[in-house]
Amino acid sequence: MPDPSEAVRRNEFMIQPFVNISIIMKFNHLSYLLYFFLFFILTGLENDENGDYLNYHRQVIEAESSMGEERYGEALSRYKEVIGTHEFVFLRDYKIATQLALYLNEKQKVLHFLKEGITAGWELKEIKKNSFLAPILDYPEWKNIEKKYDSLRIIYLARIDQSTRDSVHSMFKKDQQKALGALFRIGNKAQENYGNKKFAPHSENQMAGLINILESQGYPGEKLIGNDYWMSTILGHHNSISEDYTKKDTLYQYIKPALEKALLSGEISPYEFAMIDDWKIAVMSNRTEAGYGFLNPPVQATLSVTNDLRQKIGLRAIELRNKLVDIEKKTGMDFYLPDWIQGKISIEQK
Repeated sequence: MPDPSEAVRRNEFMIQPFVNISIIMKFNHLSYLLYFFLFFILTGLENDENGDYLNYHRQVIEAESSMGEERYGEALSRYKEVIGTHEFVFLRDYKIATQLALYLNEKQKVLHFLKEGITAGWELKEIKKNSFLAPILDYPEWKNIEKKYDSLRIIYLARIDQSTRDSVHSMFKKDQQKALGALFRIGNKAQENYGNKKFAPHSENQMAGLINILESQGYPGEKLIGNDYWMSTILGHHNSISEDYTKKDTLYQYIKPALEKALLSGEISPYEFAMIDDWKIAVMSNRTEAGYGFLNPPVQATLSVTNDLRQKIGLRAIELRNKLVDIEKKTGMDFYLPDWIQGKISIEQK
């Protein structure tokens, strides 16, 4: 079971996905799902010049590779290029670009990326909390940024879909309550009964709700609702109920093409996609098949398989992630590595 450190960092209480609940799949909405599946086949994958977010993430990996080799000026140039050529930019990339500019003493770029980050949802309290960014608070321009914070924040609030955000947050809270119920059932049999009677129907309703959102709005992640973990947690719960349930499940297989489409359009990050899919791989194979390296430590013999999976969705290789951890310690920067594992990912030799 992964350590819930990411939840702690975000000051949110997240129930871990199920591991020992056996549930028999029941569906009463197959015709609706077939319609949904055909909808995404007919619409196809949108992949225009500025909408190819696999390319976006590969450019970010190039920047991260430069950071791993301590070529910080080159890394900042790559981030500047990514940010300048895409309409939507993930907040994490503004945060890193701001820190790189500060590390290189490029004040105007610091101020530029900082303000752009605020328009992308970077909160004032989080900026102040980052100890590496403390020198910015002494800039004469800082007081002006504080004064303009609300007007910059309005740009962010105008971009996100507040109605969908509220709906997804409500779904997330319901999911947490249902998952919490399993923790109070002692023994596998009690957990199986709870899963069969309570969690499975709930999760199927959650998936139906997600399908409605996907058809009408797209994937509800950072781009749409300004949050990158509510829905991925719900999907993680669904994919981790039990081996028996997962083998019989068809809902995720219907939804997965939409997630792949969302990956191309920047609606879901590679990390979110990997966490969701890693649960499916781990549960289906009883944690023996090579996955993305989050739920199970990667094994040296199959490391290339893990890295191939990561590369296909625009996620950095395990070795690069571990290099970045070293650079964080050396420079004091925070790369906001969005992984459950703190520090390096261990590679097992067996």
